[in-house]
Amino acid sequence: MAALYLVPNLLGVVEPARVLPAHTIAVARALTHWVVETPKAARAFLKTVEVPQPIATLHIEALPKHADAARCAGLLKPALAGRDIGLLSDAGCPGVADPGAALVAAAHARRVRVVPLVGPSAILLALMAAGMNGQRFAFHGYLPVRPDARAQALLRLEQASRNDDCTQIFIETPYRNAAMIQACAQALQASTTLCVAADLTLDTETIERRDAREWREADARRFDKRPAIFLIQAARAPTSRPRASS
Repeated sequence: MAALYLVPNLLGVVEPARVLPAHTIAVARALTHWVVETPKAARAFLKTVEVPQPIATLHIEALPKHADAARCAGLLKPALAGRDIGLLSDAGCPGVADPGAALVAAAHARRVRVVPLVGPSAILLALMAAGMNGQRFAFHGYLPVRPDARAQALLRLEQASRNDDCTQIFIETPYRNAAMIQACAQALQASTTLCVAADLTLDTETIERRDAREWREADARRFDKRPAIFLIQAARAPTSRPRASS
């Protein structure tokens, strides 16, 4: 039986050899069957890594956002017939903040070998660069868009970070980055730390960590239209010790 290779995509326009190991590039070049988040983005990636076959001859299938068991089973037919398949996200690692996990679960259920390949993960790169708790962290995807609901969500994340000493990580649609930074600056306590990591692995990479009070004075507009990861860490509340009896 063949394998399902989880192939990390680039995080932007960058030379593949700069962020992908030679083995990952070699596997991507050899695969002829693909299941992808978006075919257009997949074709751009395959062109960038210079696959030797004409891209039009490759078998590229889109994975729906909410793929059911029957759809996943159909997408795995090439592997059951002995042909390796590549799973590709639009950016970063498959199965992380994209619909790929459903196909991976289906592969395990059918005893198809799953092979994760090394490549960039924006979430882990941001966590590495934030100087926050890397032993305990949680990723929440997108927060609500409505200002009041977003503010409530931020307060919940701040409280969770304080109670559990846990770094809270989330993302936003790039054109709303400035609004998110401003919302964090206003909703969070002044001493809570916010790190914004934008354009990771690119020449324009920017990673800034400040307290909420400092973000209130920053020009957040420069982060707009740039893929970014947001990380929050709140100072833990001091624990009170019981008074010794006299």
